[in-house]
Amino acid sequence: MKRIESIRQLREAGKQPWDLIIIGGGATGLGIAMDAATRNYRTLLLEQADFAKGTSSRSTKLVHGGVRYLAQGDIALVREALYERGLLLNNAPHLAHNQQFIIPQYNWWQGPFYTIGLKIYDLLSGKLSLGRSRHISRTEVMNRLPTIRKEGLKGGIVYHDGQFDDARLAVNIAQTAVENGAVLLNYFKVNGLLKNSNGKINGVRTTDLETNETFELTARTVINATGVFVDEVLQLDNPAAPNMVKPSQGVHVVLESSFLNSNSAIMIPKTDDGRVLFAVPWHNKVLLGTTDTPLDAHSLEPIALEEEIRFILHTAGKYLSRPPARTDVLSVFAGLRPLAAPQKETGSTKEISRSHKILVAPSGLITITGGKWTTFRRMAEDTVEQAIKTGGLVPAVCKTKSLRIYGYQQQPSAPAPLDVYGSDAARIQAYVSLHPEMKGQLHPRLPYIKAQVIWAVQQEMAQTVEDVLARRLRALFLDAQAAIEMAPLTAGIMAVEMGKDLAWQQQQVADFLQVAKHYVLANGTTHQQLKVTA
Repeated sequence: MKRIESIRQLREAGKQPWDLIIIGGGATGLGIAMDAATRNYRTLLLEQADFAKGTSSRSTKLVHGGVRYLAQGDIALVREALYERGLLLNNAPHLAHNQQFIIPQYNWWQGPFYTIGLKIYDLLSGKLSLGRSRHISRTEVMNRLPTIRKEGLKGGIVYHDGQFDDARLAVNIAQTAVENGAVLLNYFKVNGLLKNSNGKINGVRTTDLETNETFELTARTVINATGVFVDEVLQLDNPAAPNMVKPSQGVHVVLESSFLNSNSAIMIPKTDDGRVLFAVPWHNKVLLGTTDTPLDAHSLEPIALEEEIRFILHTAGKYLSRPPARTDVLSVFAGLRPLAAPQKETGSTKEISRSHKILVAPSGLITITGGKWTTFRRMAEDTVEQAIKTGGLVPAVCKTKSLRIYGYQQQPSAPAPLDVYGSDAARIQAYVSLHPEMKGQLHPRLPYIKAQVIWAVQQEMAQTVEDVLARRLRALFLDAQAAIEMAPLTAGIMAVEMGKDLAWQQQQVADFLQVAKHYVLANGTTHQQLKVTA
C-alpha cells in the first residue's frame, strides 16, 4: 500500500467516474471501501488526516456485543454485534482474539442477576459463541485476578468477548481494499461537492494536503463516512442541513501490567454514576476505561477532561488492591463517538442511539453514522447496498462475511511482538535478516524495532512521525513519555527513507510533541525540549 502508487492511479483514472467515492478513512469508510472493492466496484477513499486518526484508533479495544446494551434491552443491536464479533475473530485472528472477562461480585444478588443476563448473552451469540459464561467462587476469582480487592468479595461471573488492536486492524482493512482494486489516499481533504444541472451530486473537489494540488473527481455515488465530522460534509451539500451527530467522549488511561497481573479482564457493570468500567490487558499493559461524556464540539485531537481521569482512577481504585495514582498513568487518550443526535436535548448519551443510520439526501449524498467498531462490516454492507440503489450500480453480492482480512494468520499460543502483522511478520523478519542494524529497539521500554518504521513508510502509507508512533506502532497509546523520547530517532529513520531534510525532521518532532503532550498526565514535572541531531 503506497501513497505514490495511489496518486498515480488517481491521475490515470482521469475523467472516468468512480462507482463510489468515500469520504472518511476510519473503520466505517475503510469497511465500505473493502466491501465495494470486493464486489468489483471502482472505489476511491479520501481521508483528510491519517487512516483511523480519529475515533477508530481510540476505542476500548473490544470486539463485543455490549453487555451494557443488553441491560438496556437493545436485543437487536446485541445480537447483530455478537454475530459480527464472531465473523471478525474468524476473519482476522492475527489481531482479534477471545478475551475472558470477570465480573467481581460484592453483593449476594449480583451472582444470579448477572449469571442469568450473561446466559442470554451466550444464547444470542449462537454458533459463534466464544465460550459459556458461569459463576465462579471467591477463591477462583482471586486466583484469576490476584490484584482484585478481596474485602467483601463473594465470587464472580466469567464470560467471553473479543479483544483487538483497532488501528492495526484499520490498516489491514485498508490493505485488503487496495489488494482488491480500491484506491485509498490519506491527507486528501474534501472541500467541495460537485453537482450536475439537476442538483445531484456527481463528484468531489479534494486537495492533497502534502502538495496543495486540487483535484475534481466524478463519481456515481458519494458516501459521507466521516464519523463525528458528518455534519460538516452534509453542510457542504446543504448549508441549512440540521446536525445529525451528538458527539460523546470516551477516555482511557493506560497502566503497567502489574496493576492487573492477569490475562483475564475485569468488567464493572455498574459504577457510581451508572457507567461501565473495563480493565483490559492490552499489549502487556492495562487499559482502563471508559467514560461517556456528552460534548457540544469535536476535533481531531480530543483532550481528556480532568473529571473523566479522576472518575476512572477513583473507580478502578475501588476494585484493585493497589489503587492507581496519576503518577502511574503511562498514557491517557480520548475518542469521540459519533452518536445519532436525539430529538430532544436531555444531556444524557444513554438516550442516544448506538445503532447505525443511513441517510440519503435529495442530492444523492449517502451518509452513514452511528454504529461501533464491532459492526463495521455490517455497516459497510448496508451502505454499499444503498449505493447500488442510489447510483444505479450493477448489483453484486457482498463477499465480506467470510473474507480473510489482509495479514490473516492464526496466532501462536505465545505471540511475539511482530505477530500483530500476521503473515507480514515473516517479511519484516526477512528484511531484518538482510539489514541487522534495523533490529535495534526504538526505546528500551517498548518492543518496537527500527525495521517497523521502515515498514510503516514503505508498506502502510505512514506520512508522519505521529502516523508511525500512534497508529502503525501503538507507542503513544501505551507509553506516551517513551513515544516522545522515540520521536527524534523515528523522524531520522523516516527522513532517510522518504528523502527528507533536517528541517523536516525537526518540524515532525515538534508537531508530534504538540499532540503527545496531551497523552501525558501533568504531575508537576516538565519534559525536556527534544532536539534532533543530524
